[in-house]
Amino acid sequence: MRTSNCISCQTAFKRFSQTFFSRQFLALLFFFNCIAMANSFPVNIAGIATFSQNQGPLNFPLGLQNKKIETPLCMRSCIDRPFYPASDTNQKKKIHLPVWIMNMIHDTMSSKKPRFLIYPTIGYSPETKWEFGLSTITVFHYNNDTTLRLSEISAFGFYTQERQLGLWVDHAIYGKNNNILALGKMRFQNYPLSYYGIGTDIAKKPLALVDATYYNVRERFIYRLKNNLFAGLEFDYQQLLNPEFKWKSSIQTPLPLGATGSQNLGVGLGVILDSRHNMLNVRDGYLAEIAFINYSSLFETSFPMRTLFFDGRYFIPTSKKQVLAMQIVGQFSAGDVPFNQLSMMGGETMMRGYYLGRYRDKNYLAAQIEYRFLPFGFSKRLGGAVFGSVGSVSDKMPTTNYKWSTGAGLRYLLFPKKDIFSRIDVGFNPDGYGIYFYVGEAF
Repeated sequence: MRTSNCISCQTAFKRFSQTFFSRQFLALLFFFNCIAMANSFPVNIAGIATFSQNQGPLNFPLGLQNKKIETPLCMRSCIDRPFYPASDTNQKKKIHLPVWIMNMIHDTMSSKKPRFLIYPTIGYSPETKWEFGLSTITVFHYNNDTTLRLSEISAFGFYTQERQLGLWVDHAIYGKNNNILALGKMRFQNYPLSYYGIGTDIAKKPLALVDATYYNVRERFIYRLKNNLFAGLEFDYQQLLNPEFKWKSSIQTPLPLGATGSQNLGVGLGVILDSRHNMLNVRDGYLAEIAFINYSSLFETSFPMRTLFFDGRYFIPTSKKQVLAMQIVGQFSAGDVPFNQLSMMGGETMMRGYYLGRYRDKNYLAAQIEYRFLPFGFSKRLGGAVFGSVGSVSDKMPTTNYKWSTGAGLRYLLFPKKDIFSRIDVGFNPDGYGIYFYVGEAF
């Protein structure tokens, strides 16, 4: 307990304590003030009396009961306020975070303003072991007009325990009046990748590790023809440099096409029917995309081939906070297809839980369904999802040997005003499992 340096106050306090307080009560008052010091809440006479009702009766000294106690102003301030060390100048110290961090945590900016986030990532799969990375994402509306569709640019750099190094950049940028869409991805990876073979009837363990450097740039420049109908050009550049197969199996299969490297540039046309407003978290709407790309012999290590790709998605809001999402994808190639451009099953979006490339072949067909709680009914920001998928690859139309995957994940509402969640998903299948941490839904 603190007392004033004022002599008159000290005298008044001494007379007050001698008149009204016994040693027992002074000790009790000191005890409660110590509690106040530890817990930072004010203690006064009324507070002590209230506390005593919960702990049993207190034996107030004769003469104190039923009396109104008037204390000097300086003493009243000592009793009524919590104790803080002198170095705190009688005030609590507050931790002030930078404004940009507060904006990320509390989403305090206007819904019209762009959002930027940088965060660490971690993932795991039996093939790559632990993966550590750093991601950034920027979301915005053209000219800060929230009636337009949400644009996003994301980047992801990572390193795995298997010495895989990579940088991914994805973007979906809408222009004025949603008339123009630039949709694309860029990939740079330096890795040993696990090669299991081609098809579905292959080994359970990798046949080889392939050391190589890989580049991929795919861009779609789409123009809106009418309402939700878009069409435009597509470009796809892929290059595999200096691949080296390190066989892990005693039985070595013939080297696949492109085992010495490849460099392909494809040009094609794409048509998209898209009613989604927020690509990162679709609550209602649909997507139907079909594209045809032709790869010609432009470079010394080019492989002439053709690829047809389609992606269909449908989203049904079952309630204000719950969504049923469905997707079907297919990729069908013909010609001389190098092994790195074969259709590959697995990854962080479709057939979660499978290592990307665990199964690969010329043709691929897969479908998935997911039920999302955005968020849970008992929380403002915490949500979840459950999902399941089936898929297969083949040198012809996939009709047999379908694989399955299922899993669940948690969601956290990062930007309430933009309705964007982060997700951590765990996918399971007969071959193993995978853990994924990203911003935005899988599809």
